[in-house]
Amino acid sequence: MKIARYFILLAWLATTAPADENWQNALGRMPLGTNVTELDRTNCVPLMLNAFQSNGVVKALVFMPGATDEIYFFRRAHATLANSNTSLLDAVTALTNQTYIQATFRPPFLLLHTTEDALDGFAIVKNESTAAKLRKKPVTGRIIFNDSNWDSVRAALNKKSSVGLRPFSNAPDSWHFYHHSFAADGVTEWEMLEAIALAGKTTFTVHWRTAEFKLDERKGVAPQLKKFPGN
Repeated sequence: MKIARYFILLAWLATTAPADENWQNALGRMPLGTNVTELDRTNCVPLMLNAFQSNGVVKALVFMPGATDEIYFFRRAHATLANSNTSLLDAVTALTNQTYIQATFRPPFLLLHTTEDALDGFAIVKNESTAAKLRKKPVTGRIIFNDSNWDSVRAALNKKSSVGLRPFSNAPDSWHFYHHSFAADGVTEWEMLEAIALAGKTTFTVHWRTAEFKLDERKGVAPQLKKFPGN
């Protein structure tokens, strides 16, 4: 009887442990790569996106436009790592301690952003039944984009979505979208739309058979330039 109870306890722990895990523990098990001692504009985004792995806590790692601006446009995001045997969590910690980039966990996404980025209010639903289906339907396979424009994102994801993604390719409305940098695994179609909007500084409207993206024109507060976090 005691043995039976022991195995029942083990089974219960196995099913409840993932729910208690936090995003830090999940990222701490993801190797960043060997001999990585610093992060800069040449390696930061691809290293971190490729290090992201499927897990039960974080479904996507999203670089928002404020973060990619720090890395590629302003070129002031540079972080050193304590040793060469590092994890994705070490990389996130280094960025948030040594640059203007912040990390916010908005389940199920880990967002890398600055104070310029809006973290919510980017979805409008015109057709409730379509939105409900999108929230339930899973997207198969791993998704990863590194500095990809709208046409590339649409070409890759339009066939994974049960709604058509708008605007069409080469549309002038998409020329001012930010390039997209995110990795996702295990998301629903709705979450996929959210990740696209967060990475591209857009909002989206769900209609009967389409999801239409538009530039998010909200302005955030620029990071204070007096000193870096941790200094």
